[in-house]
Amino acid sequence: MDRYPALIDGEIGAYGVVFPDLPGIVAMGETLDESLVNAEEALRDFAVEAEKDGEEIAPPSAIEDVFVPSGSALVSVPLIRSSGRRVRANMMLSEGVVEFMDSEARRRGMTRTAFVEWMAHRIAQSGG
Repeated sequence: MDRYPALIDGEIGAYGVVFPDLPGIVAMGETLDESLVNAEEALRDFAVEAEKDGEEIAPPSAIEDVFVPSGSALVSVPLIRSSGRRVRANMMLSEGVVEFMDSEARRRGMTRTAFVEWMAHRIAQSGG
C-alpha cells in the first residue's frame, strides 16, 4: 500500500490538507481527525477516477524529501484501494479483544467484519 505525504495547515474548526505529489487534490475538516479521514477519501477518489481514465498516478515521494512550509505539519495518507472483492482472512484473537469488537460492532450497528474493516481504515487514516 502506498502512503502519500500530505501537508496539513489551519486552525481548530478549519484544517486543510494538500498532497505535494498530486497538485489539486485537497481535503478539509473541522478537526485534524476529520481532515485526515477526508484526505484519505479524496486520495482514493482521485485514484479511482485516474484509473478509469487510464492515467497513471505519480508515485509518492519519500516523506523525508518533502519541504514543509512554516505553519504546516507533515503526515502520510494511505491510498487504500477498494476492489469490492471480498477475501477470507482467518484470525486467532484474544477472547477479550473479540468481546470488545463484538460489543463495539453492535453499538455501531455493524457486523464484526464491517467493524474490523472500519478499524483498519481508521488506523491507516490516523497514520498508524
